Amino acid sequence: MQTRESVTVSIRVVYTDLDGTMVGPKGCFFRAEGGAITLDPAQALAELHAAGIALVLVSGRTRPQLVEAAQIFGADGFIGELGAIVGWNDGRDSEILRGAMPPDFDQVPASLLDRLIENYPGRLELHTPWHAGREVDVMLRGRIDVPEVDGWLAETGFAWLSMRDNGLISPAHMPGLGVAPHVYHLVPDGVGKGDAVAYDLKRRGVSPAEAIAIGDSASDLAMAPHVGRMHLVANALRHPDITALLERYDNVTVEAGTVGAGWASAVRTAVAA
Repeated sequence: MQTRESVTVSIRVVYTDLDGTMVGPKGCFFRAEGGAITLDPAQALAELHAAGIALVLVSGRTRPQLVEAAQIFGADGFIGELGAIVGWNDGRDSEILRGAMPPDFDQVPASLLDRLIENYPGRLELHTPWHAGREVDVMLRGRIDVPEVDGWLAETGFAWLSMRDNGLISPAHMPGLGVAPHVYHLVPDGVGKGDAVAYDLKRRGVSPAEAIAIGDSASDLAMAPHVGRMHLVANALRHPDITALLERYDNVTVEAGTVGAGWASAVRTAVAA
């Protein structure tokens, strides 16, 4: 992990997570953490567009959700379902990245999903209603040990699948859990935000040094090896595994501000370059 430093390479693309990063409470672009109204992220977005830097939304959201969000925020493209779908040209063009998914599978088998949830009663469930309409991954919520689940998947004959932690959500989603739940995505190995960013950069003919990424979770850190600089908003440090993961990277800046404030600061770094 590094503190803020000046960027010396012109940035052409900004890859950004949405929930908990670019947008604040309840997915609102105009609310800071705590609920106060803020126009700072919107101003930073205007500065980004004025500088001619492409914006790509990188999220666990579905294709239709991201097509709409890309239109609202003026994004040049999107990466959905935690890296399984790359879209551009207003969603008219796209590519599904299957990773290690065997050719005889289109999605995670429902029977496997039922068994997995049964293994963690009261601790793991579908992230309703946002789990619906997904093309590749499965979206869940709860509080589990990810390596333990991955070990169970391997023992069950599904070693090509793995669980990804996509960050904290409000305790209101699972009040009986006693702690803030996490959002998880069950995806094929070789599918992730980092792999999708690498694919998109190659498609664009842009070098990693000409791109930055912004996020708030462990799944977002997967983008770090594929961009010149990775920015985390300050609320990322609340995730118990983040501090240890940061030791693996030498190109990560942790912003002083949370959600939109930290996002705006990271965007302005790209604009200043």
